[in-house]
Amino acid sequence: MKKILAVCSALCLTLMFASVSCAAGTVKIGGLFAVTGPASFLGEPEKKTLEMLVKEANEKGGINGMKVEAVIYDTTGDATKAVQLATKLIKDDKVSVIIGPSTTGESMAVIPVAEKEKIPLISCAAGIKITEPVKQWVFKTPANDHVAAEKILNYMAKQKQKSIALLTVTDGFGSSGREQIKALAKQKGFTIVADEVYGPKDTDMTSQLTKIRGIKPDAIICWGTNPGPAVVTKNVKQLGIKIPLYMSHGVASKKFIELAGSPAAEGVMLPAGKLAIYDVLPKNDPQYKLLKEYDQAYKKAFGVEASTFGGYAYDAWLLASSAIKKSGAAPDKIRSAIEQTKKLVSVSGVFTMTPKDHNGLDLSAFEMVKVSNGDWVMIK
Repeated sequence: MKKILAVCSALCLTLMFASVSCAAGTVKIGGLFAVTGPASFLGEPEKKTLEMLVKEANEKGGINGMKVEAVIYDTTGDATKAVQLATKLIKDDKVSVIIGPSTTGESMAVIPVAEKEKIPLISCAAGIKITEPVKQWVFKTPANDHVAAEKILNYMAKQKQKSIALLTVTDGFGSSGREQIKALAKQKGFTIVADEVYGPKDTDMTSQLTKIRGIKPDAIICWGTNPGPAVVTKNVKQLGIKIPLYMSHGVASKKFIELAGSPAAEGVMLPAGKLAIYDVLPKNDPQYKLLKEYDQAYKKAFGVEASTFGGYAYDAWLLASSAIKKSGAAPDKIRSAIEQTKKLVSVSGVFTMTPKDHNGLDLSAFEMVKVSNGDWVMIK
């Protein structure tokens, strides 16, 4: 009898350890970031943030006992390359979820791959078309550009600024922002008196700004990502234009101030995530603790402040890792769990996803900020 009990006990232990072994293993998370190239100011902090968070997770035992492996590729901001690398992540690397790409154009190009292969994609780009209309396997972490546009227009209304000159970049992000601003402006009673564009590689916008100066609008809204908006800011200063200048959330980092130069950037306004100004937030703000911890951890790891753009990868990591912790590492389970996310506090805001909303953020994701003495301050 003792022998039988011993055998049974040994068998149970074997099964238990086998079960633990199966439950362990490795979960692979893919990353597609523009680490080099014109959009590196987006992709580099995204890559570093994901690597930092994966390292932290593994030091604490992984997710549900599973080691996390981040497989990250540099897209250089090229849509064709992003598609090739997304396919590689899915076919060769066997990832369970992909974080990125960094830009709207890349994200739009990769979406058909994610949808076809049924792998959840959490984009770090802001264009509204990424998630509207809703795609089953696609989510994104930056607030929709129409939310940022509405934040600007609401503030302009308070300042009684009614006529707008638009200056937008001709890429996916700029085109989407231009559409959203024009639609919202019409709804809210604003008048678009100038509608100028510039190319992503243009190095001088004095021609467009000279036209705008002659029209004398109440405000200028420039929509793009660096370096274009920094060039616009310099040109505004060089031309002696005193018209209030608004930028999109696409330049909400210290890099913009650095590129534009502190004297030129002084007074520029834009909607930004709370990370840029967390140190002046009320201590009871639901995001304050997480924002402080992220910034301090990033500074310790890389010697510089965390940026809003790195925060997009942080958000994506939280959405993915929370889903894996809740439902396991199968792609369909991750997708379903992300869609059921409720009140997840993160860098860009408090996320609540639904089958009809794969972004999950509202106006509370942004604060209006301006450049003052070479830094961001909250506009009250």
